[in-house]
Amino acid sequence: MPTDLPATPAAAAISELPAVYEALAARLGRRGLLRIAAGLGAAGGMAAAGTHSAAAAPAGPAAVSRPQRILQPGRGPIDGQHYLRATPDTVRWGYVPARDAAPVLRIRSGETVTVDALSHEGLLEDQGRDPVAWFGEHGVGRNQVLRDAVDLARDYSRTPRSFDTDGPHVVLGPVHVEGAEPGDVLKVETLSLLPRVPYGVVSSRHGKGALARTRDGGTPAGITRDEVMPPVDTDGRPSAEGPEEYGNVSVFAPIRSGGAAGGRYGHGVLPIDGPGEVTFPLNPHMGLMGTAFADAASLTDPLLNSIPPTLGGGNIDIRHLGSGSAFYLPVHADGALFHTGDPHFAMGNGEVALTALEGSLRTTFRLTVCKPGSGDAPTVAYHYPFGETDEAWLPIGLSDPDGSAGAGGQGSDLDTAMRRAVVNALDFLQADLGMRRPVAYAYLSAAADFEVSQVVDRTTGVHAVIRKSDFGR
Repeated sequence: MPTDLPATPAAAAISELPAVYEALAARLGRRGLLRIAAGLGAAGGMAAAGTHSAAAAPAGPAAVSRPQRILQPGRGPIDGQHYLRATPDTVRWGYVPARDAAPVLRIRSGETVTVDALSHEGLLEDQGRDPVAWFGEHGVGRNQVLRDAVDLARDYSRTPRSFDTDGPHVVLGPVHVEGAEPGDVLKVETLSLLPRVPYGVVSSRHGKGALARTRDGGTPAGITRDEVMPPVDTDGRPSAEGPEEYGNVSVFAPIRSGGAAGGRYGHGVLPIDGPGEVTFPLNPHMGLMGTAFADAASLTDPLLNSIPPTLGGGNIDIRHLGSGSAFYLPVHADGALFHTGDPHFAMGNGEVALTALEGSLRTTFRLTVCKPGSGDAPTVAYHYPFGETDEAWLPIGLSDPDGSAGAGGQGSDLDTAMRRAVVNALDFLQADLGMRRPVAYAYLSAAADFEVSQVVDRTTGVHAVIRKSDFGR
């Protein structure tokens, strides 16, 4: 437990979140964290209304262990210069903003913004669109359910919801970044990620995921009917009167702090038939970070569906893009129109069942405009999303990055995504690190890892992991 923070309400909130403290201290150093803690006391200049000190935590059921307090809107530490809450007016449920979308917030390049991102799990139509009732069935008390989740599920009316065609994601934004123009890059640095609740959900839905049936009801190549997941015999869609009868599977996972498998954020817990359980470390990250990419005729134009990632980023689902990472996005609209959502507590490469361990996060970003020729962004990033961590560069490949397969197509050829990731890696090594292309090709084969980002977002993704240490960085 930290004992060296100044006596401010915000510092007290941090001191009662040991996993958060250690994560921030590892990134910023103790002195940097001291400065932030002291500055948090002057929260009145932020864009949010209400107090920023931590709320008293209600007692929860024994089934849910609380590693930290519930981060209700406006409560607890808010690090950014600006603060964006999830409300029916600041989100688009299932869709990303078009290039002419009106911003919900305007900031200067290099400023920071804290967003209260909401997971869609527990809110969706197949779960009853009532988070208090759905989470209550899993031992979560009403006062442990986020108020903004309740408000959104009840009051969202900006667009009509169609469970079968809309994306699931609660997309916040867009944020207009001053000075951003088409042809620039927006550098998105993730500075901190705070779990807002001590529980998450993993869902597998019929017709989606790595082992789903094809659109015509057939079995995809490589597996048999008996190997489809969820099992074909539990698919209630043909005769269902509504999404709650589809037979989709959502697995509730409490979050616990400490323990050998916990990591710095704690760990998730899943049941095993009979005695015992399986635990795994958390790796919080935002699955969806994007800039406006498409022109569209309506808010629910299929080109704006939140599911497939594009050249504007979006639902990129790369597990490495957590705290301390940078994500470089091509700018296609004035102001870039940054948007985010799909918060994850943990995700394996591939995300095979359909979702990660989904859970709401409070995330602080720094958004910086990079001009062509400035050297502030990788060359590849001016036309394709590109990731970076302290340890590695992450060139990315997508199977259908411009949506040319159309809303009815899959565009999910993993080989296509792999080839594009290799080409983008070669371009980066040649243009930014000065390698001859044949030598770069040999290096990638001998030393780089190519990982499947995800196989479930209609447009599939692959990313390379190029170690900086190999280049003395």
